[in-house]
Amino acid sequence: MVHYQFYLSLLLVLSITFISPRVSHKESLNIVNDMANEEMRDSENKYSILLPTYNELENLPIIIYLLTKYLDKSGYDYEIIVIDDGSPDGTLEAAKQLQNIYGKDKIILRPREKKLGLGTAYIHGIKHATGNFIIIMDADLSHHPKFISQFIEKQQSEDFDVVSGSRYIGSGGVFGWDFKRKLVSRGANFLTQLLLRPGASDLTGSFRLYKKDVLDKLIKSCVSKGYVFQMEMIIRARELNFTVGEVPITFVDRVYGESKLGGSEIVQFVRAMLYLFATT
Repeated sequence: MVHYQFYLSLLLVLSITFISPRVSHKESLNIVNDMANEEMRDSENKYSILLPTYNELENLPIIIYLLTKYLDKSGYDYEIIVIDDGSPDGTLEAAKQLQNIYGKDKIILRPREKKLGLGTAYIHGIKHATGNFIIIMDADLSHHPKFISQFIEKQQSEDFDVVSGSRYIGSGGVFGWDFKRKLVSRGANFLTQLLLRPGASDLTGSFRLYKKDVLDKLIKSCVSKGYVFQMEMIIRARELNFTVGEVPITFVDRVYGESKLGGSEIVQFVRAMLYLFATT
């Protein structure tokens, strides 16, 4: 797909050069060289998508379908790494069937015996990733794969180390939450902005693109293992002077299954926020 688009664009540039006297030969060569460099860069990049799962039997086939649909259309090289933490609902069995459908080169299964936390799931997944970029997202359909191409374009525009999806800028937003949950989310984000000054608008989001080596360094610098892991990652990125770009996204509450965010996770969040405030 990418090669087809490149040659079509090349033909268009050459046509304009011959038809329009305003476009010099040198200008047309510069355009062609820029296009060739972009094509080479795209062909060298590979995107590893990490999908930690726990009881996502209903959601996994849909998110895999959407990922393959949008990424195949874009022409980017990719792989999807499913990290299942011993789901009792048969998520891993469903993943094996999806692997048979889409191929073992696209769907990589790296299960673990039990639920060990989100942070360690990413650590486990990155060990098996062959891409030079890592995309992390939820498997519960809260994050739509249609935004991934925007993440990639944003990263390439200024060579960002991290690109984070934000619910709080531009056209971003949240759908499906009641007033109480929106209030909790907004309150948590306000407190983190006030205390930690992270340089990013959405500190608790979990839809991001990282350079692989950057993610590896950030993981090693983090002490959190649960949901607050996402917050600490951005704070550590600021500490280590990594660049962070943002893309507005719409977050949609899960349709199937139950939210795994409970009282214990909220307590962890408050403790981690105070810890980061005291140590950064």
